Amino acid sequence: MMGIMKSGFVLFMVCISICLVSVATAEEQIWTFDDDAADWTPANGSWEVEEGVYKQTMRWGKAQHTLADGADWADHTLAAKVRIEAGHWAGIVFRAQSEFEYYVYLICPKENKSELWRHRRSTAFKDGFEGRDEIEHDIEPIGLTLARQEWFTLQVEVKGSQITVAINGIKQGVFIDEAYPFGRVGVWTWDTQASFDDVSVNGNTTATLTAIEPRGKLATSWAALKRK
Repeated sequence: MMGIMKSGFVLFMVCISICLVSVATAEEQIWTFDDDAADWTPANGSWEVEEGVYKQTMRWGKAQHTLADGADWADHTLAAKVRIEAGHWAGIVFRAQSEFEYYVYLICPKENKSELWRHRRSTAFKDGFEGRDEIEHDIEPIGLTLARQEWFTLQVEVKGSQITVAINGIKQGVFIDEAYPFGRVGVWTWDTQASFDDVSVNGNTTATLTAIEPRGKLATSWAALKRK
């Protein structure tokens, strides 16, 4: 009898494990900005869709960013095309807790480098946008030269506290930070006019995404994939 009970318990636990695996999914979402950016919320700056790209058109001496509405992402890969027209700093936001708390990976053509920062709410400034902590501010580019008026694909892969950054598919470094375990994604500038396109994110979300119908030429897609 004891052996039967033990076997039954083991079978029960196996069934529970199978159920848990079956509901663990990964998500994918893509924005091409061919029409609008209705499901993006600017924190500040002047953002508009023009000729199929998402642009920040105002020079201002503070961080300016906009976040995609919807899910919070835990472990995920984020990629986007970035082009700086005027100014020095533009990049991608990940694991944003709020409009003040997030990570940003950015390029700086003026100094031919990329940088990784953790932003936080500033108590020293009234609007709170200038608080930040350095993770690495001087990442020398590997296999490329950064320049204005050129498109570069920035990519961030986050797994737990590990952050891997890349440009044009070339890995630029691996860093560790535990401050923000999940959050929204977005794009970012600082005193810079820049364009963004083909933003894609895939990985594990903390809340299930709902299907969104494409608006005009804006291609926002949703996919549920079995987690490996």
